[in-house]
Amino acid sequence: MPILRLDAAHRLAADTLIRCGTAPANAESVARALVGAEADGLRTHGLMRLLAYGEQVRVGKVVGDAVVSCERPKPGLLAVDAAHGFAYPALDAAVALLPEIAREQGIAAAAIRRSHHCGAAGRPVEALAAHGLVAILFANAPASMAPWGGTRPVFGTNPIAFACPLPGDEPIIVDLSLSKVARGNIIAAKQRGEAIPEGWALDAKGDPTTDPTAALAGTMVPLGDAKGTALALMVELLAAGLTGARFAGEASSFLDAEGEPPATGQLILAIDATAFAGHALERFALLARSIAEQDGARLPGTRRLAARARAAEEGITLSDTLLAEIERL
Repeated sequence: MPILRLDAAHRLAADTLIRCGTAPANAESVARALVGAEADGLRTHGLMRLLAYGEQVRVGKVVGDAVVSCERPKPGLLAVDAAHGFAYPALDAAVALLPEIAREQGIAAAAIRRSHHCGAAGRPVEALAAHGLVAILFANAPASMAPWGGTRPVFGTNPIAFACPLPGDEPIIVDLSLSKVARGNIIAAKQRGEAIPEGWALDAKGDPTTDPTAALAGTMVPLGDAKGTALALMVELLAAGLTGARFAGEASSFLDAEGEPPATGQLILAIDATAFAGHALERFALLARSIAEQDGARLPGTRRLAARARAAEEGITLSDTLLAEIERL
């Protein structure tokens, strides 16, 4: 299987998107996000996404030359319009502007509308933590999960991500979807022609299935059963209801080139870590040490940081099949 250095993988991704009709600046933003996810070991948000992204740009489901716009409706608020383009340029704009607003106000929020798949949700909050901010991201996604006891999907897998700075160390990063597994794992299983474990998904009748095709036509099993769907409802209200984006049930799929742009949303909260107490960072570090010093325990995010370091040194591996499909775009 081919091994690509990260710079070569970035160039492959950007050139592919440009070839499909994406503006160069937007292609660079998307390529950074996809290669970053691939390097972190989050392959379901990595280069495999180029296949759907490229086709969606070609048919206009994603506006390849979209121009992000930002407004300040209130002193602590940033309203970001992704303009039916990729989410990543809009997320980049929010990450660039939020630190100054958060330092001025103590807390700031960015609401992103008319957006798309946000990829590895931990990346934007990690970037904000590098500025000394505690950050939380909520993102909704097209419907794939039914309310507890129901069979019709009304929620997406709806990731939540959190990052907290630590003095002199890498931040704590929490990144999870509200389905038992990320939907990308089922997509990957389908592409490999493999069954999925029972307990990941239900078919269209609400019965457990190990067939990835039936799973993608059915619903995802929520993380924590009824608690997961309660959290998914919360994310829908924050990421779509509050921002002016489409709810999961109104959004078209991230996975194909059919229909209108998804127009989903993201909400990012950023808090100055020193706004309430000057010693907050030291307190964060104390709790982090109490976890890290225990044998067998680890802080969230450490595994992806280790994968990132390996990828920087060794590159990333792509299957011959995926590379050929990308080159055919």
